[in-house]
Amino acid sequence: MPRLVPVDWKTLECVFLRAGFQFENQEGSHRVYRRKGTPRAVVIPAYRKIPGFIIQNNLKNAGITREDYFRLLAECR
Repeated sequence: MPRLVPVDWKTLECVFLRAGFQFENQEGSHRVYRRKGTPRAVVIPAYRKIPGFIIQNNLKNAGITREDYFRLLAECR
């Protein structure tokens, strides 16, 4: 399985939008996304490069597997 490498926030946003999340609001540089049936919101900081540990935490909160993440990521690039 490939490593989670840093990506820009627009690419990560695309991944979560394709996974069914919707933009809810923005607080400073942090954008909040929600999906029905998911207990916790996904927060994506509007950084040039988002570190792998933030991506991993968001995937865990969203209930998205690494395989699904890489499939969605390929669709967004």
